[in-house]
Amino acid sequence: MWKFLINDAVAYVRGNVRDFSLNALRLLPQLPQLSPYDVNLVLRENEFVYNFPLEGVIRSYETNQLGSNSPCEDSRTEASLLYRPNGFVCGIFDGHGGAACGQVVSKRLLRYISAATLPRQVLREQMEQPGGCTSQSFLKCHNDNVDFVNEIKPIYEHSFQKYIKELIEMPERDVASELKDAFLKLDESLSNEALTSNDPRTMNVALSGAVACLVHLEGLQLHVASTGDCGAVLGTLDPKTNQWIPKKLNQEHNVDNMQEVKRILSEHPKGERDTVIRNGRLLSQLAPLRAFGDFRYKWSLDIMKKQVLPLVGDHGMPPHYYTPPYLTAQPEVQHHELSVGDKFLVIASDGLWDFLSPSDVVSLVGEHINSKKILEPMRIPEGDITLNQISEQLAERKAGLTRKPVDQNAATHLIRHALGATDYGIEHSKISYYLTLPKDVVRLYRDDITITVIYFNSEHIAELRNEYHPPTLSEPDSPLAA
Repeated sequence: MWKFLINDAVAYVRGNVRDFSLNALRLLPQLPQLSPYDVNLVLRENEFVYNFPLEGVIRSYETNQLGSNSPCEDSRTEASLLYRPNGFVCGIFDGHGGAACGQVVSKRLLRYISAATLPRQVLREQMEQPGGCTSQSFLKCHNDNVDFVNEIKPIYEHSFQKYIKELIEMPERDVASELKDAFLKLDESLSNEALTSNDPRTMNVALSGAVACLVHLEGLQLHVASTGDCGAVLGTLDPKTNQWIPKKLNQEHNVDNMQEVKRILSEHPKGERDTVIRNGRLLSQLAPLRAFGDFRYKWSLDIMKKQVLPLVGDHGMPPHYYTPPYLTAQPEVQHHELSVGDKFLVIASDGLWDFLSPSDVVSLVGEHINSKKILEPMRIPEGDITLNQISEQLAERKAGLTRKPVDQNAATHLIRHALGATDYGIEHSKISYYLTLPKDVVRLYRDDITITVIYFNSEHIAELRNEYHPPTLSEPDSPLAA
């Protein structure tokens, strides 16, 4: 509880400072005013929705992205896992120092994990098939319309083949261990490719960086693996109070995380305590304390001097670089077994959490679920139901008409509230100003925002848990409003 209170207080202070500076910027006459129609076009441009079969644990997911950097440094990927029932994996990836690392990791990490979490016998069988298997043999992506260029694809495929050959020689481990190993092996691949390949693009990927928050789901077993400062929060409906309860499923790796700061300080000599983390950043430069890529915070002094500095110059060496590595891609993994009360999961880049707290996000998505259901035809559930119960449902639907959502997509709903929320509701002009800020200053006011909202199928979860699940209106898969 105290954790959420502190997060809410920090978000409140940041919000007030941001609003004050934005109000000052509004005095500039050259900023155009977008119409509501134009605002909707911008906010909804990158929406995506995918619906799963009803017999699955996941009912659907909704995702959206609003860029600030040009090009946008955030990436997102979602996929079903093949050769296993109810298998799903998705991730949010926030790049820095350019978009290259985030774009590459967003595609490749899911491929590594799809192989790592596959039973070893199935993996062997697939490798023995005529023609073998490729990095895309074990998953089906839902929102991925581009692939790597032909010149770089063989390099990445070679690394994947090396990885799965190592996997089949290793005993099967628990999912958390497999996720950690996949993160580290992909990061190792990025390093080896940059140091041994003649393609300069591999070095570009290695010197940029990306943080990641990845969700892996098989049956009722949910794992969240994160490295860096993206966030994940579970929305649970309390059956007794009918209130939404937020549960954070990861911890950000930044200077606000004192355990993470202590870990890094303990890995270096005491003489570096004043330089390892300075001005809230690793070696006074990097904000996230764990990340993919960023090998100028990982490679040895010898590699930096012989292979990196001749390419990028002396500024490529961070200050006080004495005892590398200072950075790791190893994730922290949290496990959660889904229950009937778990209705949705939100993962997002830090651009969202700069505006909204986990409590805010769960409340907004919960309200959005209720509001959307009000607009759909009402269906009476099978079995005995009294006139009084029907009357209560009709009264609830009537009250919900006043909360009609502007956006059908919950991710867009969150972005709209992040940019336009005030004490008196959504202010259109505030959103317009955020969307029309000049390119040279917009990054000072908002970061790239990428969000994925995953809805769980409560009825199927109840079946897997052998529990009775009475239908209610306040959930995404209610038969009362299907």
